[in-house]
Amino acid sequence: MEKILISGGSSGIGLALVNKFVAMGCEVFTFARSREKLNRLYTAPVQSKDLLHTSVFDLQTGDFSLLSEEIKAVMGNIDRIIINAGMLVNKPFLKLTKAEVEDTFRVNVITVFSLIQNLFPLILPGAHIVNITSMSGFQGSVKFTGLSAYSASKGALAILTESMALELAEYNIKVNALALGAVQTEMLTTAFPDFKAPLTPNEITDFITEFTLNGHRYFNGKILPVSLSTP
Repeated sequence: MEKILISGGSSGIGLALVNKFVAMGCEVFTFARSREKLNRLYTAPVQSKDLLHTSVFDLQTGDFSLLSEEIKAVMGNIDRIIINAGMLVNKPFLKLTKAEVEDTFRVNVITVFSLIQNLFPLILPGAHIVNITSMSGFQGSVKFTGLSAYSASKGALAILTESMALELAEYNIKVNALALGAVQTEMLTTAFPDFKAPLTPNEITDFITEFTLNGHRYFNGKILPVSLSTP
């Protein structure tokens, strides 16, 4: 049975991923800021609630060592990690505040360092870490007004993915990133209020699930675009 950690599992793609993996019989630990939203996971028609573990955790203020201890206590080890939690600020470049830029990079990039460093003792050889990035941070892709902080942070996450793959290779841990195009989530609505995406979270989840379980057999340190439209 695979043991999977998913950040940001209370809504959108993260929520769909948690439900999918638990329904497949995988043991899943997920965290998010809102207990109310996390509780929605327990009302989903999954096969076994015993496979689901949730925790209220804020990436900006939380203690990653305590989170690691909590995960160890309930799951022991980890086979797969999906870094799905993210932050988006939709504001023109000239109006962005220093705090908004720093918060965006802290959530989308810096916390990945803290999370994986603290979880490392629990990550089994043969594990696969999947960073969910965005086509907006994919070099050469179309960029959009108001998303400079978000796009830059996702571009940084792509480079971090390549670096992590190199440094964790000696431990037989693979790291890849999926650069997603438009998926109908709350975050997409924040960026493009009037746009209707061609994919729902449930539809993209089928691909992410399969890639998380098996993609490391074919890829390491790769940033793979998964997009029907941008947006």
